[in-house]
Amino acid sequence: MRPEKEAILREIKQKVDASEFLLLADYRGMTVEQFSSLRASLRASGARIQVVKNSLLRLVAREKGWNALDAHLSQPSAMVVGLNVVDAAKAIKKFQAEKQNRPAMKAGVLGDRFLSMTDIESLASLPPREVLLAQLVGTVAAPMSRLVGVMSQKLCSIVYVLKAVEQKKSAAA
Repeated sequence: MRPEKEAILREIKQKVDASEFLLLADYRGMTVEQFSSLRASLRASGARIQVVKNSLLRLVAREKGWNALDAHLSQPSAMVVGLNVVDAAKAIKKFQAEKQNRPAMKAGVLGDRFLSMTDIESLASLPPREVLLAQLVGTVAAPMSRLVGVMSQKLCSIVYVLKAVEQKKSAAA
């Protein structure tokens, strides 16, 4: 392999190794301005997009054991890498809504898990982190609040019984 290609391959490996995820996008049909705008919106979400040669990305994917990506490396590809896959997927989805579904998502990898197009769309439709945490707290707190309600109801019942016994004894005396 030529030294230039080896340097590019090393750069791709470094970016993939430093990332939590890899998404593949088909950028065909996009203008340079659109691609630059997408790059800026992804950068705001902490992700990067780069056009790569499929043959070089295939070498990196095989080295990492991501053989499922081979089927998606036939058309021109851009790789999206970063640390937060949800933010990146949301940025791409928002951009697609504005630009007639461009770029088209192909597939991806999160850790060692293969992501299909539907998986990526599901990630993009997740509510924000704060909402998910609030839902989790609500789910955990619900049984406890029900228990408090039941216990206070039982306590009130005992108080009513004692009150009735007291009234009965005072009426009998």
